[in-house]
Amino acid sequence: MNNVSEIEVSFPYGKKRLSLSLPRDKTYIVESKPAIGVKSKPLSYVSKVIDNPISSEKLDVLAKKASKISILITDKTRATPTRELLLPVLEKFSKIGFKKEGINIIVAPGLHEPHKYDDFIELVGKDIVDEYNVFSHDSDNTEELSYLGKTSYGTEVYVNKNVVDSDLVIGIGMIEPHFFAGYSGGRKLILPGVSGTKTVYQNHGYKMIAHPKADYGILQGNPIHKDMVEASKMVTSYKFIVHAIIDKNKKILDVVAGDVIDAHLEGVKKAEKHVNVTVPFKADITFVTNGGYPLDRNLYQAVKGMKTAARVTKKKGVIIYIGECSDGVGHEKFGEILKVDKDPRKILRYIELNEPLRDQWNAQILAQLLLEYKIIVVTKGIKHSELEEMNLIPTTTLEEAKEIACRLTTCEKIIAIPEGPYVMPYTM
Repeated sequence: MNNVSEIEVSFPYGKKRLSLSLPRDKTYIVESKPAIGVKSKPLSYVSKVIDNPISSEKLDVLAKKASKISILITDKTRATPTRELLLPVLEKFSKIGFKKEGINIIVAPGLHEPHKYDDFIELVGKDIVDEYNVFSHDSDNTEELSYLGKTSYGTEVYVNKNVVDSDLVIGIGMIEPHFFAGYSGGRKLILPGVSGTKTVYQNHGYKMIAHPKADYGILQGNPIHKDMVEASKMVTSYKFIVHAIIDKNKKILDVVAGDVIDAHLEGVKKAEKHVNVTVPFKADITFVTNGGYPLDRNLYQAVKGMKTAARVTKKKGVIIYIGECSDGVGHEKFGEILKVDKDPRKILRYIELNEPLRDQWNAQILAQLLLEYKIIVVTKGIKHSELEEMNLIPTTTLEEAKEIACRLTTCEKIIAIPEGPYVMPYTM
């Protein structure tokens, strides 16, 4: 028989879920606004949106002027419904007789690991991989980069040659809150997506990340966003995007298509209505995830969920992060930076003095969080000793995490954010 004084909360963990009973009178569950209008026939809906682009010529008109097209897609850590967005685009090209040999489909992973054949199949399906030229950008391959100039922020813009040499570049992605760029999508498919390592280092530099406007949901005055926009405009053939807004079940809620800047901003407005959620108090303890698979596949990405939780957690409170981390830490250099010292201030100073360092941005954000919060990690994907070296408190069960948290702070106010960084909670 269920205890009426408790509420069971379910958290996504990889492709499964974990549950925990929490005191009903002390717990607030953050949820995105109810999903109204999930598209039951996404392919036909996407096709209609593409045919009515925002601030742009129609896609088939743009394609008729081109002889070489590059389609940029997000990587395997993203929940983008890539195939559902891509198929209608390819169908439009087929109808006008555009040859498949003239189309590149390029995974835009930024500084994430370049993808391989199996990853391509997971992202777009074997049929597309077999019929089209699908490959991954590699930011470290300097021979495959073109230099386009500097932004007003001094960022030296190096971009994949295949992209720069295309007559038309299209971005397939999704629009969700991003923990330092404000929102994902649009310009991010160029920087960091298909940019060189040096370019990403400069855009993600210590001062840029430390800027108060480099945060979830903020575009105006955000130097990282503005720098990305400037860089993306240097790729003059980048003219069209097809981006989705998804619900907590990763189903398509809405789609925008058209001009890279204007369609993206319209998508942000649509996303804001779904993801902005007010909470009644700041918590002593906040439970958060990365929304399950695929974003919780490594610890590097977990910083997104942790920063989401910090928005509604009292200073000196406890953040409990729940993630499978099937790929472990995910980024070796990220882990190494966090092991530099037990004092987060010294980690931050180390980054500032030694930059550029690969993956320093996520390490910087996590170190900043560790100055103000205790962070417990619930996972079976990383050795406890390794988490401890990174100044995190390891556990394997939610119950154990709760018990530890209640020893570290009072347990009077609890917030649970099962959707993780796919929502933006804030207190009034």
